[in-house]
Amino acid sequence: MPQLKLTYFDFHGGRGEPARLALHIGGIPFEDHRFAFPEFAELRKSTPFGQVPVLHVDGVQVSQCDAILRYVGKLAGLYPTDPFQALLCDEVTYVVENANDKISPTYRMTGEEQKAARLALVNGSMPVYLRWLEAQLLAHGGDYFADHRLTIADLKVFVDVRNLNSGRLDHVPTDLVQSVAPALNAHQQRIAATPAIQAYYASFNAK
Repeated sequence: MPQLKLTYFDFHGGRGEPARLALHIGGIPFEDHRFAFPEFAELRKSTPFGQVPVLHVDGVQVSQCDAILRYVGKLAGLYPTDPFQALLCDEVTYVVENANDKISPTYRMTGEEQKAARLALVNGSMPVYLRWLEAQLLAHGGDYFADHRLTIADLKVFVDVRNLNSGRLDHVPTDLVQSVAPALNAHQQRIAATPAIQAYYASFNAK
């Protein structure tokens, strides 16, 4: 097994969280390098494109969250071996990432600018991608997005829906997902009840 070091912000969410979950679920040893937001200005100087997460694999630094997630998903047995099921899995992760790209700029905004930008998403692209994800979930059985089992696609959606429901996003209603895509809310709750995921979050609450 390669030596792994995953570097991302010290909070339970964002682009690095699905990879953390996949590694934990798969029982894959890794260095979970977390850092506080004030440290990012200096840390980003050593990363490709000034972005995180980054993954060191035997000392080699790799960027791009979905590439990292797919790699650790393969190590953890959470990525389909069937090419078509892998395609379905990738499609979902890319849709969520496209949605992340739309909301990410609003984190650097404040006041009325942030409010207007987020309400535009709430009334525009957010319901579109949430309804598409719900349709994909239901089209493939209603429990998982691909391969009839837990994959990285489920983890990617779980983290995203968890964030939308959290109340941490000003001007994004906490009932948005429930109101436009209730099956996604049920999926998030089901994934949250996975014993390995419960144990993962419980381990932080205990500290």
